[in-house]
Amino acid sequence: MAVNLPDIGTLAPVNGIELGVAAANIRYEGRLDLAVLICAPGSVAGGVFTQNSYRAAPVTVAEENCGAVRGLVVNSGNANAATGDVGLCDARRMCSLLGEQIGCHAEEVLPFSTGVIGETLPMDRMADGITSAFAACRPDGWNTAAEAIMTTDTAPKGVSVEFDVNGHKIAATGIVKGSGMIRPDMATMLAFLGTDATLSTDVAKRLALDLAERSFNRLTIDGDTSTNDAFVVVGTGQATLPTVTDSNSSAYSNLLEGLQPLVQELAIRTVRDGEGATKFVTVLVEGGRTEHECLDVAYTVAHSPLVKTAIFAGDPNWGRFCMAIGRAGIGDLDPYRVSLHLDDVIVATDGKIDPSYEEKNAAEVMALDEFTVRIHLGRGAASAQVWTSDLSYEYVKINAEYRT
Repeated sequence: MAVNLPDIGTLAPVNGIELGVAAANIRYEGRLDLAVLICAPGSVAGGVFTQNSYRAAPVTVAEENCGAVRGLVVNSGNANAATGDVGLCDARRMCSLLGEQIGCHAEEVLPFSTGVIGETLPMDRMADGITSAFAACRPDGWNTAAEAIMTTDTAPKGVSVEFDVNGHKIAATGIVKGSGMIRPDMATMLAFLGTDATLSTDVAKRLALDLAERSFNRLTIDGDTSTNDAFVVVGTGQATLPTVTDSNSSAYSNLLEGLQPLVQELAIRTVRDGEGATKFVTVLVEGGRTEHECLDVAYTVAHSPLVKTAIFAGDPNWGRFCMAIGRAGIGDLDPYRVSLHLDDVIVATDGKIDPSYEEKNAAEVMALDEFTVRIHLGRGAASAQVWTSDLSYEYVKINAEYRT
């Protein structure tokens, strides 16, 4: 079940990157569940990683190894989280295994895992899978890699873009997996972006942070932050653009602007493919004093189970929105300056039901599979938006049966 999720299409190669996949039988027999990404010498990686204190072993190792990079290895079916020292050894072994294939140091490889928490990796099958995936590497392997990293996703998700930076052509492709346990906190699910731009290590890290803040840190499905969340940007240095070393430069600004539509589309597709989703909803909060407080309100509304179940039912119970706005933690909020719209339907003004409001009009909006909840706080000029989905019977079913 997904809400107007576009077909992935054919993802474009990025000079300096090859990808291969394998069915390592990590959890399900015969399913593609392991991917490797091989980077040209001189490539660098920057990332942002989960803020969950129970972070998985591969997250720790990947963050340690960010910088000069020659490869990434990703498995689905097993999160290698809550696995202690054994998990850390296994994550580092993943790096060694791929490093042996590439001919590079283990520290130049970043590991990633997703799937069931609390189980150790089947390293014999992982080793065979890494060997097979490396042998299958090809420049046009993005589509199959997007498939191999899926868990409860209904379809692979990826986007390619091309743009100019100071007269130099830049190409980029990104893939993402994630349908549930989605409430990013400096990162999201698993997402990988490759570009042929040449980046310094510091710029690669800053770019990942800035891109995540504009995209993946603006979505929620169920309010949970995964133990394994990671978003990584790899620059291969194959484009003619001189090395971007200054995040205050025009080259950096143009690069950020060119990549922003890619990551925003990946984030939006993640919400469209939310577990059990039947509605795609934008929560736009305007009129705040700061962007931060607008985000606090937007996320409180978007997280609320009562709001999300009303959205699923198409029930314009506007009191649930009022409740969520009021508990967002803005201590000096004047509720009688707040207004609420559902698309173009005015529901409330000055904190009370609008005289022109007719519930049938709001019900028509909430029957749509996409709409915007617009909230004006009446206290400033700041704004922010997040993307979310509803909470359906199917979400409960998917997660109740996740391990069966």
